[in-house]
Amino acid sequence: MGDWQMSADLLARARFVVSPMADVVAALGALAEPRDPTDRATAALHGVAFAAMLAEHPGRAAVLRCSARPGWRADFLGIPPAADPATFADELALVEALGDERIRADLAETMRRPLPAVLLGPGVAADAVGLLEWVWTHVVASDWPRRERVLRADIVSRTARLARSGWEAVLPDLGRDRAWLGHGRLRINVFDYPTRDLDDARELSFIPHHSGGSHVGWDLPWRYALYYPVTGVLAERPTSDPVSDRRGGRATATARLIGGNRARLLAALESPASTTGLVALTGLPLGSVGAHLRVLLDAGLLQRRRSGREVLYWRTALGDALAAV
Repeated sequence: MGDWQMSADLLARARFVVSPMADVVAALGALAEPRDPTDRATAALHGVAFAAMLAEHPGRAAVLRCSARPGWRADFLGIPPAADPATFADELALVEALGDERIRADLAETMRRPLPAVLLGPGVAADAVGLLEWVWTHVVASDWPRRERVLRADIVSRTARLARSGWEAVLPDLGRDRAWLGHGRLRINVFDYPTRDLDDARELSFIPHHSGGSHVGWDLPWRYALYYPVTGVLAERPTSDPVSDRRGGRATATARLIGGNRARLLAALESPASTTGLVALTGLPLGSVGAHLRVLLDAGLLQRRRSGREVLYWRTALGDALAAV
């Protein structure tokens, strides 16, 4: 799997898409094996409930244990969405449709050793579905509106770069060791695997997700996907003053609570934005914007991530709730 060989037509049809399931799988990885501060925060918040669920459902726990090994992830965790936009229910149905035998074979290939007894009988697909559905319901769903804004902002940025500079400028930034080698070859990793020929492929998707890692997935023989870490971009922002109450011009409750300028910044961050973008949007001085952003970050109302030369900010779920007051 070191390289993918593809036709010019397949690359021309390639698209960036949003996948709720991709964020569920990323959250599942964070709960199972946290690797960075974001993963550890997810595990700290949901880890106890997650462990209790696994203890109550031994089949789900076994699916989790057998669904990954170093450098490999079970295929059912990387099925590309069949449509864009796709709901989580749409993508979960693709996993459920695989059935017990397909998922059992997938787990056996991943483990490369005999599966535990709990996975040898009926119900493997139900356990896989139950595991993913729990992570969606308890970890991702309430934060999905914010996550989706960040993912779509990332896509806007990358498609703009694609239009300006071509695939050579976009592909190397889609994960470690990615590179466009020319002549229809995309390097996926540096392992000594044979080249995978995508002659039969009909769809190629590039899918951002909230995780520090990158991986590939497919629904053989026609659909392939490359999953990469989201960075976020400066997306369209509202032009109206978000602090004024439209019914009477009065300051909102949020402005009275945290101050008008901080409320203006919080409202403006419905989509990811940089400090300079916020200066242009609000008219506030650069130093003032920076100081207010630090306060909002410390209060847990914002998150930030570097994207190229910029640092982008966006609201957390708590920030969304406060901005709505």
